[in-house]
Amino acid sequence: MKQILLSLSPLILLIISSLSYSTMGQTTPKHDGRLTNLKVNEQRILSRINELAKIGRDEKGRGYRVAYSQGDVEGRAWFIGLMKKAGLEVSIDAGGNIIGKRKGKNPSLKPIAFGSHIDMVPDGGNYDGTLGSITALEVIEVLNENKITTDHPLEVLIFQNEEGGLVGSRAMTGNLPKEILSQKSTSGLTFGEGIKALGGNPDKLSEAIRKKGDLAAFLEIHIEQSKVLETRKIDVAIVEGIVGISDWDITVTGMANHAGSTPMNDRQDALIAASKLVLAVNEVVNSYEGAQVGSVGKMSVLPGAPNVIPGKVTMSLQMRDLSQEKVMKMFADIEKCASQIAKETRTEIVFEHLRSSMSTIASQEIQEKMMATAKSLGLSYIKMQSGAGHDTQEMGKLGPVGLLFIPSKDGISHNPIEYSSPSEMAKGANVILHTVMLLDGNIQKP
Repeated sequence: MKQILLSLSPLILLIISSLSYSTMGQTTPKHDGRLTNLKVNEQRILSRINELAKIGRDEKGRGYRVAYSQGDVEGRAWFIGLMKKAGLEVSIDAGGNIIGKRKGKNPSLKPIAFGSHIDMVPDGGNYDGTLGSITALEVIEVLNENKITTDHPLEVLIFQNEEGGLVGSRAMTGNLPKEILSQKSTSGLTFGEGIKALGGNPDKLSEAIRKKGDLAAFLEIHIEQSKVLETRKIDVAIVEGIVGISDWDITVTGMANHAGSTPMNDRQDALIAASKLVLAVNEVVNSYEGAQVGSVGKMSVLPGAPNVIPGKVTMSLQMRDLSQEKVMKMFADIEKCASQIAKETRTEIVFEHLRSSMSTIASQEIQEKMMATAKSLGLSYIKMQSGAGHDTQEMGKLGPVGLLFIPSKDGISHNPIEYSSPSEMAKGANVILHTVMLLDGNIQKP
């Protein structure tokens, strides 16, 4: 028996050991030795990245596959063609999302889904969203080539207009407000017109809604959009969750007065108070342990003349973290600082809370499967949180989610020079592929 175990590959041993994490009612992995040899086709991924990049260029040759544009329509048609060629049953839901289905051995099981988006910001890059979409299709291609049918049904999800505010995934979760349909998108079409242009039906958005528990899991791979992995020479990051975002408007009121005749010690300068508050925000946020961030990104100074002491400043405050409790603790500290600053400068500082979006925590089981897979493939990894939004955060409302990052060169994204190497893309895609296989054997049945 010992000799038999020693002869087994590391990944087979991983699958066997993963059984110790199973609970009553969960299925037993049934994958055979072919699983150890499964790997994505690096050249195919690169070729498809480059091919899609040619679709949707503007008159100056810049990337313009903006949601609802002609480039977006053509890119989706190209992708649908590949999905059908891979044997997927393809449809477009009322929200304009592309859904490709592959049957599993057990139709009573909920589907394991994976995907991303292919729309881009104006003059954007070739990897943001596209990598996740092409990786999802690559998983299907590899299973087809190896004649493997999973127990769970599989779904490739290509969401529409992620860059415009997770529009497609919000439609799927029932969180897309009707009033947005009449608003203009970057393409020039209203969101409602855009959904129609993609084959959806804005009048029947309720038909696109899926319920909590409809999916066994959702996975997404994305470029990091910062340079932590590149700087530390790490292969992949297993994302612990996508941060919540809280926004405030701040109004600082002083006294506008003549800048030439008012002594320095007799001023109620709103801009001085606002400047002190900006520094206080930075100090407070940095005083906490963790990866939280806080920013003042917008400021308006009135009356805005060189010879007038600023009498009023309006400014923004945004904070992000996985823990809403930590965000509110930081805000309380900032309020205390603001009170002291207002007293010292003889000004008034008022905060108006605008909105808060809750964080999405990645499934612990999926994180563990991703880590185990990375180890078995000989890849280095770290855990980190995502400070940017992704369709995964909406899909977290439907079931367990997992998000994986690969390195971005120089941390650049939303830019035509964004880049991840073929090797980096393949390493991440292999983690997704093998994680799907492990989940297929261990996700609890309904």
